[in-house]
Amino acid sequence: MPKTHSPDDAIRLIERAIEIVKQSGISYEVGAMETVMEEERIEELLAIVKRTHDACLAAGAESVFINVKILSNPNGIMSIHEKIAPHRPSTRPDEPKN
Repeated sequence: MPKTHSPDDAIRLIERAIEIVKQSGISYEVGAMETVMEEERIEELLAIVKRTHDACLAAGAESVFINVKILSNPNGIMSIHEKIAPHRPSTRPDEPKN
């Protein structure tokens, strides 16, 4: 979360950080309080975090707070879609509504 003088500045910087995540090509999900990223290579995830950090500072943030949680399992983990799909209404017209 970038520290700025106004909510509009904060939103602008958050949108910039999300754009960097989007451009990375990895799977991600934007939520109200966090952006979840999915990638097998931890080096790539940390590089994206660094790019978002640097971009916020370069765009005028006074400081940047980044909270990182990492789930790693050599046997695999559930995807973002597998975790959230049961809790989201379908937006596809060919899927039955729950």
